[in-house]
Amino acid sequence: MERALATTRDPRGPPRRNHRRIRLMVVDDSIVARAVLSRMIETDDCFEIAAVAASAEDALDALRTVRVDTILLDLEMPGVGGLKSIPKILAAAGGARVMIVSSLANEGAEHTVAALALGATDALPKPGTGRFHGRFSEVLIARLKALGFADDVAAPEPQVMAPYRGGPLRAMPSDPLALLAIGASTGGIHALNGLFKALPARIGVPILVTQHLPTPFMPVFARQLAMTAKREAVVAEDGMLLAPDRIVIAPGDAHLTVVAAGDGAAVRLTHDPALSGCMPSVDPMLESAGALYGAGAMGVVLTGMGRDGVHGAARLVAAGGAVLAQDEASCAVWGMPRAVLDAGLACAALPPDKLGRRIASRTEDFTCR
Repeated sequence: MERALATTRDPRGPPRRNHRRIRLMVVDDSIVARAVLSRMIETDDCFEIAAVAASAEDALDALRTVRVDTILLDLEMPGVGGLKSIPKILAAAGGARVMIVSSLANEGAEHTVAALALGATDALPKPGTGRFHGRFSEVLIARLKALGFADDVAAPEPQVMAPYRGGPLRAMPSDPLALLAIGASTGGIHALNGLFKALPARIGVPILVTQHLPTPFMPVFARQLAMTAKREAVVAEDGMLLAPDRIVIAPGDAHLTVVAAGDGAAVRLTHDPALSGCMPSVDPMLESAGALYGAGAMGVVLTGMGRDGVHGAARLVAAGGAVLAQDEASCAVWGMPRAVLDAGLACAALPPDKLGRRIASRTEDFTCR
């Protein structure tokens, strides 16, 4: 079986982004898949195949000497396998991101959601034999470009977290929190895990989540999030009543919005086209949260490509609510949060664990620790 092979090498110091291409590693036990993916990627001058590997063990060997920006990882491989190797690969990758390219991304929602929860940034189903080109090629190249260069990882040292300096931040309303609505896309599952782990056991308000995922993945995602958040998590159904500390997740084929229902609120699923083009979209969720809860509504926009969430965030803020955004350093893709920050809609830009702390500060039961 082919060993990891570096075709080019560079120092492990900080990359000079203006003077090099995005460096990739392809990890797949199929020699055909490695060759096809490599040829496909190298047709674009933005990329360079820095290494290929036939197993997770080979990939770890290569990462000792080769710096890459993104690792394309198959989940079905001999030895330790792709899924179990993700934490070790991320630890050895010097800031590189992992993108799952596997048939299991289409056939096994459990495996894919587990991979994303372990820290993989994105997942793309591997097409059948003879179907690698066309739409698959376009989607793969677009996603790899969005991921871009790896974060520069230096030896950890105590430091004061730098605040966001890109634009003005808004003042946080002082009203008690009444509803929390969180939107995310690429890299979002890992970010959601970090946020919920930092939240208190109870915050006493309903929680909405819109995460861009295919419909079949949603029940698995709900189960995984429930375990991480230590709260009930369910896929939204039309008319479902909201309850304190229950996480309601947008299904893959509808927007999640909220409407008044008696003395409380209920889910209203909609299918109208969203400005972002996403289904589900973060925009309708945030807009409806602001319309119903006003200053008691808080929106959170996590890592993801594009601008989904910025329109809804504007409506939520106009209604008196608050919006938090994930900071650039902790994002897999700083698209959605950046759009919100650049529009001057956010009260803070923080990593997921600090976002959890900031959310907790708006709850009635919060006490400083």
